[in-house]
Amino acid sequence: MKKNFKVLFLAVFVAVASCSFTTKEFNDPDKDKLLLDLISYVLQKGHYDPKDINDEFSAEVYEDFIKGLDPLKRYFLASDIAEFSKYKTEIDDQIKNKDLSFFDLVYDRFNERMEDVKKIYPEVLSEPFDFTKQETINVDYDNLTYATSQKELKARWKQQLKFTTLSGYYDLVEDQKNREKGITSSAKNDDEDSTDFSEAEKPTTSSNDEPFEPKSLAELEKKARETAKSSLDEYFDFTKDLQRKDYFAIYLNTIVEEFDPHTNYFAPPDKERFDLRMSGKLEGIGARLQKKNDYITIIEIISGGPAWRSEKVEVGDVIMKVKQEDEKDAVSIVGMRIDDAVKLIKGPKGTKVTLTIKNVDGTISDKVITRDVVELEETYAKSSFIEKDDRKFGLINLPQFYFDMENYKERNAATDVKKEILRLKEQGMEGLVLDLRDNGGGSLRTAVDIAGLFIKKGPVVQVASNGNTEVLEDKDSEVVWDGPLVILVNELSASASEILAAAMQDYKRAIIIGSKQTYGKGTVQNVIDLNQWLRKNDLGDMGALKMTSQKFYRVNGGSTQLEGVKSDVVMPDRYSYIEIGERDYDNPLPYDKIDAAKYDVWDGYIDYDETIQKSKARMAQNEQLKLIDEDAKWIKARRDEKEVNLNFDAYSAEIEQRKQETKRFDAIDEYDNHLTFESLPYETALMKQDTTLSEKRKRWHKNLSKDMYVEEAVHVLEDLKLNNIKAGKVADIKN
Repeated sequence: MKKNFKVLFLAVFVAVASCSFTTKEFNDPDKDKLLLDLISYVLQKGHYDPKDINDEFSAEVYEDFIKGLDPLKRYFLASDIAEFSKYKTEIDDQIKNKDLSFFDLVYDRFNERMEDVKKIYPEVLSEPFDFTKQETINVDYDNLTYATSQKELKARWKQQLKFTTLSGYYDLVEDQKNREKGITSSAKNDDEDSTDFSEAEKPTTSSNDEPFEPKSLAELEKKARETAKSSLDEYFDFTKDLQRKDYFAIYLNTIVEEFDPHTNYFAPPDKERFDLRMSGKLEGIGARLQKKNDYITIIEIISGGPAWRSEKVEVGDVIMKVKQEDEKDAVSIVGMRIDDAVKLIKGPKGTKVTLTIKNVDGTISDKVITRDVVELEETYAKSSFIEKDDRKFGLINLPQFYFDMENYKERNAATDVKKEILRLKEQGMEGLVLDLRDNGGGSLRTAVDIAGLFIKKGPVVQVASNGNTEVLEDKDSEVVWDGPLVILVNELSASASEILAAAMQDYKRAIIIGSKQTYGKGTVQNVIDLNQWLRKNDLGDMGALKMTSQKFYRVNGGSTQLEGVKSDVVMPDRYSYIEIGERDYDNPLPYDKIDAAKYDVWDGYIDYDETIQKSKARMAQNEQLKLIDEDAKWIKARRDEKEVNLNFDAYSAEIEQRKQETKRFDAIDEYDNHLTFESLPYETALMKQDTTLSEKRKRWHKNLSKDMYVEEAVHVLEDLKLNNIKAGKVADIKN
C-alpha cells in the first residue's frame, strides 16, 4: 500500500503556520504560474528536509505524473511517451521559470487519448466475449509497456474489458445458480446482519419477490457487458466535468509529494474536505480510501463508524462496485476518480449502500452497510476488567490520541486513560494492558501526558526542526500506575502511538507485544494557507499546503521514521507480509539518529528481560500463531499473483479453490482464550439505561475472548514481578 496513506496524527498538524520567512512578492497574473512559484518557494524555505530541484527531481516528477494520469497504460501510446521524454530532465528548469510546457503537452494529449477511448469501449462491448477461450491477463501494470498503435491499444482495452465483464458474468451465473436453489441475492446481502455474499445460503422468504425466470448463459453474458458499459459511461460522464485546474492540482501534488509522502497541495475544495475530516464530522460509511492504480482501497476504518460497527470490511479491502438501495445494478468504480467514488459511497444517514469488495484474502463478496455519522464516543478510551485464575488484570483500549481543539482540559485521551486506570485500581487490578493496535495517532501532548502516568519525571520524545531539537518532558511527579504494564501494537499503530510505545520501551517500563514493527511515521506536518502571501489577489482562493516541518526522535536518539517501534515479543497478524507502513511509501524521509536525551531506565522490575524470553519461547511453540502466520503468507501470495484467467471455467475453479483454502483458517476466528471480560461498575450502571452501549460492550468482549494477543499480554503480566523494595519508584531524571 504505497502513497497517500492519509492517516491524520498530531495536534500541530492542523495549525495554520504563519511562515514569516519571506518578503518575496507573488504577483503573476496567471494563477497556475503563481501557484507553482509560491509552492516551490514555500517548500524550499519551510520543508524539514527540502529536496534539490534538479534533473533527478525532474525525472521523478516526469515518471510519477504520467503514471498518475495513466497507471494502467490504457491511454497513452509509446509515441506519446517518446514525445514527452524530451522534458524528462527539464521540469526542474520549468518549475524555476514558471514554465508549464510539459504539463500543457501531457494534459492536452491525455484529453485527446480519452476521446479516442470513448470510441473504443462501446464498440468492444457491443460484441459477445468468448469465455471458453484459454486466455490470461497480466495485471502487473508497472512492467507493462505502452501500446505502439491504436490497434494494439484497442486490443488491450478488449482484454481489460473482458476481465471486467468476466467478473460480472461470474456473479450473475452464481446468483442464478443460487436462485435455482431457492437462495436469493437479497436474502444473502440485503440483511445487514447476514454473512458474506460467498457464504450466506438463506432460503427465499419474501412473497413479494419477482418470479424467477432463468436466463441463458448468452443472456447473462450480455447483461454483464451492458453493466460494464454502463459503468464506463458513468465514469466518462464524471470526467467531462473535470477542468484544467483539477489536472493542474494533480501536477502540483506530483511535485510536492517528491519531497515526502505527507506533503500535499490542497486545492480549495480539498482543503474544505480536510478541515471536515479533522473536525471529526465524518459521514458515510466511516472509512478512509486511497486510490492505487485504478483501484479504490480502504486504508483506515474510523472507530465508531458504520464500517467499524458492521465488522464487514477491513483495511486492505478493495471496493470494486457500489450499489444504492434504490438501484438495480451496481456501478463499477474501477478507474474512477477517488472523489467521484466517494460521492457514490457517501450518502444520507440511514440509507444503505452495497459494496462489492475484493477482500484482503482475494475473495469477492457483497457487503451491505447502513450509512451514518461516526459515533465519537467509540473513539474514546474504554476499559475492561480481566479475570484469570482468581487474578485480576485491566485492559484499556485507546483508538486515538484525541483532544478538544478549543479546550485541551475539556476532554482528552490522557485524562480519560487516567480515569480508567484509577477505576481499574479500585477493582484490584494487578497488571495493565494498554491496547494501541490500529491507533493512528493524534495529539502529541496527550502522548506525553499518558507516558507521565507510568513514570515519575523525564523526557518522552524529542522533536527536531530547523536544526533545533526540543525535548518534550513529563514534568508531573505523580505515577498513577506503578504495576506491570504491557502495550499492544500492530502495523497500523502510528505516530503518537509510536511515541508512547517507544518511550515506555526505552525506559523499560512496559513490554511491547505485537507486529514486527509499527507503522514508522516519525514526521509532523503543518497546514499553511497559501493566500497569506498575496496582498492583492484577484485570482481567488489559492488553497493550502500541508508540509512536513518536524521529525520525531525517541529519548534514546533513534527516529521512529521508517523503523517504527520494534516489538519486544513479535506476534504476526494478517498484515505481516503486505505493504502497509511508511517504508512502503514513495519518497519517505530517511531514518536517522540524534543524541539521546538524559534519562534513566525504570527500576521497578526484577525480571524484565527474563519475561520477554519466556514470552518468545511460548510464541515459538504456539500452534494458533503458526496458523495466523500461514494465513498472512497466504494473503501475501494471493496479492502477488499477476496472471488472471479469462477462461470462465478456470476463473471459477480458482475462486472455488480460494474459498476452500481459506476454510483452514476458520480456526483463527473460532479461537477461545478462556479469559473473562467484564465492564467496570460505572459502565454496568450506564448499560442498564443504554441498551446500545450494552450491545457494543458485549461485542467488544466477544472479540476480546478470541484475541490471543490479549491472552499473551496477560501471561506476560503474570510473569512480570515487581521489585518490592523499589516498586513504583523511579530514579530522578536529569533534564
